[in-house]
Amino acid sequence: MSYADKVYIENCRDILENGFYDTDLDVRPRWDDGTPAHTVKKFCITNRYDLREEFPIMTLRKTGVKNCIDEILWIWQKKSNKISELGSHIWDAWAGEDGTIGKAYGYQLGVKHKYREGEFDQVDRVLYDLKHNPASRRIMTNIYNHADLNEMNLYPCAYSMTFNVTGKYLNGILNQRSQDMLTANNWNVVQYATLLCMFAQVSGLIPGEFVHVIADAHIYDRHIPLVKEMLEREQFDAPKFSLNPEITNFYDFKVEDVIFENYQANPTGFKIPVAV
Repeated sequence: MSYADKVYIENCRDILENGFYDTDLDVRPRWDDGTPAHTVKKFCITNRYDLREEFPIMTLRKTGVKNCIDEILWIWQKKSNKISELGSHIWDAWAGEDGTIGKAYGYQLGVKHKYREGEFDQVDRVLYDLKHNPASRRIMTNIYNHADLNEMNLYPCAYSMTFNVTGKYLNGILNQRSQDMLTANNWNVVQYATLLCMFAQVSGLIPGEFVHVIADAHIYDRHIPLVKEMLEREQFDAPKFSLNPEITNFYDFKVEDVIFENYQANPTGFKIPVAV
């Protein structure tokens, strides 16, 4: 069993057994047939992953690592909101007539701000501080910009990263306001654990702890039988994770520079309905 499997099983069982069902509430999300998409949820789940011990990728269901890494590079490296610049079609449902998702996600990371040291966008500020101000307690990003929410086709779910250097180790905290546990949980964990490893490598640091804080961790009503079935599956050991060691500039990373050796996992095995 991978550690990510263990955490996921514990989280989902806790949600199913002890969670709050919003069946009687008026909810925003809808299934494609127009039916309200209700959930069972737990408030504030916090998971810690030690990247020195094992990379947190689950084996209960195979995580599509190529599309997963492509998306995180689309957001953090390209700082894009154009779905034409993304390799997969996962954002198609939120694309506007202009082919963008509005002023969301990558757009926010690419906005430049003035600092004492000059102008930086949020990504470049993090990279600068990791090299020049590693003792800083202000190395963080936030894309939940209230001034632009009305121009976002989807409010950011994973909205804030805080980085902290402890000795030679780079640690990080991902704050997430909302998490669809079946569709996106390990997807986001793999993305931001990889991002932390990338930032560590180009900053001359070693990946340490990755902490994932979820304010509203939920399972949709139509996902409940799928989750229950998945929790009973065979589990495998986590694969060996590595990055191309020749990369020293964050903007040079490509999908193929992220390597998972001997990744053995169960196929999805079912179609996952998506609530929008």
